[in-house]
Amino acid sequence: MKELIDIIEIIARALVDEPSVVSVKEIGGGHTSIVELRVAKTDLGKIIGKQGRTADALRIILSAVSAKINRHAVLDIVE
Repeated sequence: MKELIDIIEIIARALVDEPSVVSVKEIGGGHTSIVELRVAKTDLGKIIGKQGRTADALRIILSAVSAKINRHAVLDIVE
């Protein structure tokens, strides 16, 4: 699961104005995990994007990486 956390963290840090505030952690286990992404309140719009497109793209990338390691992961964006 380290791969999932690393990918999301790298992308999120590149998108926001305050990369030092970005934190990603995994909740759960088994076959399904929740990847929790926390950013600064001012950067929340950049992570969500217009009409949620950036958030959807992050979820698609997460799905692709998790499928490669035979797991299921869900992205939860927290302010």
